[in-house]
Amino acid sequence: MKKMIASAVIIGLFSPMIVCAADVAAAAYDVHISYDVHIRSLAASCAACHGTQGNAVSINNNNDSTPALAGVSKTDIISKLQAFKSGERSATVMHRHAKGLTADEITALAEYFSKQVPHSPISLKPQKLRADHAN
Repeated sequence: MKKMIASAVIIGLFSPMIVCAADVAAAAYDVHISYDVHIRSLAASCAACHGTQGNAVSINNNNDSTPALAGVSKTDIISKLQAFKSGERSATVMHRHAKGLTADEITALAEYFSKQVPHSPISLKPQKLRADHAN
């Protein structure tokens, strides 16, 4: 009987801790999910210039075009974003974007884009219009 009472007391004392630990784990999972959504939202805003999932539309990744980010090494993206943020690297708009990012966001964005699969852009052949194309 004493063992049953002791067991009941122990269970009664530790049950809230177990429930609390489960709540903490669930909250940590929710925070991770919401942070992942936050990073994907930031990455989506990059799509306007760098293409969907970092696959830029430009054919060549040279200095006069917007580079693709998909598949670029994490360290390369981090160093370039940090250089934009500090003003060490000049740009038309990238320095403004980078200044609004935290170090953790820069790292997470670099991780995201480095894991994307690069795709070659589709180049459309120019077409000549016929004189009667409007008819």
